Amino acid sequence: MRRGLSSRQQRMLEFIRDFYQENGFPPTVRDIQRACDISSTSVVDYNLRILQREGHIRRLPDVARGIEILEEGVRAGPTVQVPVMGYVAAGEPLPVPTQEGWTTEPLETLELPRDMVRRGRDVYALRVKGTSMVDALIDDGDVVLLEPVRQVSNGEMAVAWLRAEKEATLKRFYNEGSRVRLQPANSEMEPIYVRSEDVEVQGRVVGILRMLG
Repeated sequence: MRRGLSSRQQRMLEFIRDFYQENGFPPTVRDIQRACDISSTSVVDYNLRILQREGHIRRLPDVARGIEILEEGVRAGPTVQVPVMGYVAAGEPLPVPTQEGWTTEPLETLELPRDMVRRGRDVYALRVKGTSMVDALIDDGDVVLLEPVRQVSNGEMAVAWLRAEKEATLKRFYNEGSRVRLQPANSEMEPIYVRSEDVEVQGRVVGILRMLG
């Protein structure tokens, strides 16, 4: 046991380190709560403050997953902040606040390893609602990282804006001439067909953050 740490704090630190090494990014407070069988997030927060005070971690304020391990050999590499701009449906389309920007302010900011975000990409993130993409390993509550583009190749996962309905949805995109097929990755769901002039690509999926538990 590390000097000055309780068994709970030692367990938390080991979990954070193992999570970093397995996933390439830090866990959330709720990840730590579930994995270490802690009664509440406030108890997790209290013990994280102790780990920070003792010099084992550094916490970034107001940043989701904002935990950095300071121990030699497991310190995280360069990171980049990615804004979570709202929600997108992986099911039936959901309305979004505006055609241009989802929300005016990020819901939260993710601190991610730079390796997860390719250079030159102005990446943003959306939280997923629905299960139409489960066969592509995107489930309800997961986060998708998106590159803001207007065109994608057939079969790529994209966020599509449906102009007439003023709604957006996450699907695989197929241009079929006069119409577009928005294909779910769920055998129990049917594709959405839209006239080509009535659909607009708003982003290509370039990464997925799966929520555990």
